Amino acid sequence: MRDPGLDEAIRAAGGVGALARKIGISQPSLSNWSRVPAERVLSVEGVSGVDRSVLRPDLYGAADAVDEIDAARAREYTLLSALLRRAPDADLLARLAALRGDASPLGTAHKALAEAASATSAERVEREFFNLFVGIGRGELLPYGSYYLAGFLNERPLARLRDDLAQLGIERVEGEPETEDHAAVLCEIMAGLADGRFGAAKEAERALFEKHLAPWIGRFFADLERAKAADLYRRIGTLGRVFVEIEGEAFALAP
Repeated sequence: MRDPGLDEAIRAAGGVGALARKIGISQPSLSNWSRVPAERVLSVEGVSGVDRSVLRPDLYGAADAVDEIDAARAREYTLLSALLRRAPDADLLARLAALRGDASPLGTAHKALAEAASATSAERVEREFFNLFVGIGRGELLPYGSYYLAGFLNERPLARLRDDLAQLGIERVEGEPETEDHAAVLCEIMAGLADGRFGAAKEAERALFEKHLAPWIGRFFADLERAKAADLYRRIGTLGRVFVEIEGEAFALAP
């Protein structure tokens, strides 16, 4: 029997198959769930719009309330992770179009993304995503830490990242198609650290960001802003670049 939170996410996503596609796993794998696994809560929340406290109240009940700033950071990382994993469908585009912002750099990036989302279609964005990250042979960009830091995939930076994740008790989940140094996976990990799901100390969160994201992910987002195939994703590049700059400044000022 399925948990009510999982049922709600399936309905919101448009069915079992639709939810499985959106989070990048097979339909049979998701059909075997009785509730949303802890390591998939943020991904399911990001694509379905169902709050994590509904998906897993045992993990995200009122007693486990997260600091407001950390909760906002986790939402930002979750959004970036979802957009870097796969092209947004019509439902996610509609939610992007409803984003609101202010005069701050991050608020301005949100507003620009909302305007771009309202002016495109799921079909156009799917082609854009393919050209950017898949391509014939390879896409225009390779969003992997090893590639940016060593020039090749699956190099020493990935091994060092895996060692540090193991120290935090964070393991690659079954069915995950991307390596841990993929930008989407790293953003998902940072979301889990920000909202306390992984139970790591703030010092560990800062160390992971400074060692495994700061040296390259800002350059990746800047490349995304300039990519020839980018339209909607140009705004996503701006959002990512601005956000990780804010993160870097905040970690640098932390005691």
